[in-house]
Amino acid sequence: MPLNYLLVESLEKFHKYYGNDFTVECPTGSGRFLTLREIAAELARRLTRFLGDDSMCRPVFNGEEKMQTDPHFRDYVLFYEYFHGDNGRGVGASHQTGWTGLIANLLKPNQGGLQL
Repeated sequence: MPLNYLLVESLEKFHKYYGNDFTVECPTGSGRFLTLREIAAELARRLTRFLGDDSMCRPVFNGEEKMQTDPHFRDYVLFYEYFHGDNGRGVGASHQTGWTGLIANLLKPNQGGLQL
């Protein structure tokens, strides 16, 4: 998570220098060109997917029905040390939130976090 966060933060800073005229193909080979700010926003969106989609299905609770549906558990998202690359399930320690805690800056733009 720290490396991903630093990448998003760096893209945002580079956008301030290069501006909207500088675009990069994203994803590579797609023919779609985005500014560095748009790429940073796309990466931030991808990094926050573990929190859930519109149906409130949270990949972090993959396979845990009680955690997905029980009103006493479903809104308490644990910030795991790592996330499974294929399904987003939280793995590793859930009490070491320092790295994943950086996600808060990606969720609160224009409030002291990244200006996405």
